[in-house]
Amino acid sequence: MPLSTKPPSPSKGPLVLGLWGERVAANYLRRSGCKILYRNYRAVQGGEVDLVCRDQETLIFVEVKTRRSEHYSRPLDAVDKKKRKLIQRGALSWLRLLKNPELTFRFDVIEVIASEPLETRWIKNVFQLPEPLRY
Repeated sequence: MPLSTKPPSPSKGPLVLGLWGERVAANYLRRSGCKILYRNYRAVQGGEVDLVCRDQETLIFVEVKTRRSEHYSRPLDAVDKKKRKLIQRGALSWLRLLKNPELTFRFDVIEVIASEPLETRWIKNVFQLPEPLRY
């Protein structure tokens, strides 16, 4: 299915906008040389990761935040402590599925601003695992 760069109508609601933003982010990462390994990973323990990617030899756990504008705040601001915890839990679950391999990984955020023109920002290495959860 070809991706429309035109965002969905506001009447479609935030869920549809978020799914559209995830497709925009996945295409952006692919064009940047990343390989998308999984979309919308949900761990049994409650963790979640929007996109699991590989950038060269680095595994990336990506949170995608989509907004129609930055009038109220930047999308990155929504990746608060509670959200980071969910992403970290999902990442640790993913790593356990891989049998805890020796590899480099990081946590990135893609901001998608659904305005004219469309704006996509890739913020790398936004946060780390907290000390007690060191992998």
